Amino acid sequence: MTSAASDAFALAAGAAPLQELRLDWLTAHGISLAVLRLDLVDPELSGNKWFKLSQHLVAAHLNRAPGLISLGGAHSNHLHALAAAGRRFSLHTVGLLRGVAQDTPTVRDLQRFGMQLHWLGYGGYRARHRADFWEPWLQHYPEYRCIPEGGGGLAGALGCVPLVAQLQARLGDIGWTGYDALWLAVGTGTTLAGLVIGEAGRHPVFGALAGPPSHAVPANLARLLAEAGMANAGYQLVDASRDGFGRFDAELANFMLQTERVGGVPLEPVYTAKALLALRLRIEAGDFSAGTRLIFVHTGGLQGRRAAEAQLQQLGG
Repeated sequence: MTSAASDAFALAAGAAPLQELRLDWLTAHGISLAVLRLDLVDPELSGNKWFKLSQHLVAAHLNRAPGLISLGGAHSNHLHALAAAGRRFSLHTVGLLRGVAQDTPTVRDLQRFGMQLHWLGYGGYRARHRADFWEPWLQHYPEYRCIPEGGGGLAGALGCVPLVAQLQARLGDIGWTGYDALWLAVGTGTTLAGLVIGEAGRHPVFGALAGPPSHAVPANLARLLAEAGMANAGYQLVDASRDGFGRFDAELANFMLQTERVGGVPLEPVYTAKALLALRLRIEAGDFSAGTRLIFVHTGGLQGRRAAEAQLQQLGG
């Protein structure tokens, strides 16, 4: 599977185009913004999930692991990608889910892809940070590859490093010769760490936090970058959580739907819409000077939008 996985991931990475986004609030401040459309790399393993899983898949093959086991919620983009990858590469998959059993579009896909589901409740899910958390699961699923929540860990970050070279190779497609900074939504910080490693200080990377600062993203980033041998990495975190992970309001819904109509790029309310709205607020506050060229890394996650569509349309009025 090593060769097949490497070829598949290389093909997926090469399929992500750059698309310039023209919106009034960008034009008014003289800012150029291009979107790296990771949402287009694959219909099932969309966005950054392809890249965060790549090193885990190769490691599973090298260790002859019979399957993959990881954690997430009832709308998890990570588990959705993991289950699809397992089916594609003939690996068993196990999902440990937060809360009680729910019927969501994502859960139905997980079952269709063949993932074995275990609902942990909320207390059981909070135990995931304990050092001995995986031991009973490995007794039940011996030799499975354990993947951190969200596809994290240094392996997940290193899988995202090639994104920098990929986006740089695409600049000519939109007539750009360079850019000034990267901007993306941040869940665990794994993708941001990979981009920071890939940039190696050449350009700053801004991470818009989808969850509140209490989610310990700074500590996770510091640990990942230290493991990669990068102490002072040149990134900045921005609070884009809007009072909580997974929460969205009328302002966000209206912004998202209007941006989609004008810009032609699909978004979702948990990560990408929050990140783009946070960017607009920073631009309007004068944090970026006229003539700045920014790359917005679209991290995918559109499958998770399905369960929120009715609420979004209602809020969007």
